[in-house]
Amino acid sequence: MEDFFQVGIITSPHGVRGEVKVYPTTDDVRRFKRLKEIILDTGKERLNLEIESVKFVKQFAVLKFKGYDNINDVEKFRQKSLLVARENAVRLKRDEYFIADLMGLKVLDEEEQEIGVLRQVIETGANDVYAIDMKDGRELLLPAIKQCVLEVDVEAGFIKIHILEGLL
Repeated sequence: MEDFFQVGIITSPHGVRGEVKVYPTTDDVRRFKRLKEIILDTGKERLNLEIESVKFVKQFAVLKFKGYDNINDVEKFRQKSLLVARENAVRLKRDEYFIADLMGLKVLDEEEQEIGVLRQVIETGANDVYAIDMKDGRELLLPAIKQCVLEVDVEAGFIKIHILEGLL
């Protein structure tokens, strides 16, 4: 299981006072208001940053980090990921899972035979769709609905599914 989750990507500095514009990769951009600190992944290291202020511009969050007070301090953060530790992640409801935890899980049929591996979760308007790489080389696009997804056990590392007629 993942220990850290990406919640945004810094797109650019915002103004000259050290603020950055963040493209959110989380379902709820307003969650930035509840965060006190965040982790910046530079690719070489992870920096813990204290969030001083948050505002919103269109679909973006604009963050100001404590101790970073001008554009030169944050210019190097362009295109870097912002992470939160699992304990600071949003609370999940029953039958909700973090996409990062689902990736790579074995996919079993109703008889508990392994048929493939979950490669991708495609987020659509109505429901998510699981892209499954099947053992026979085909790809199965399975709607993530109760009729198809019978059981998810992240700890045991599997998803049990029912394939509706016409999906294969």
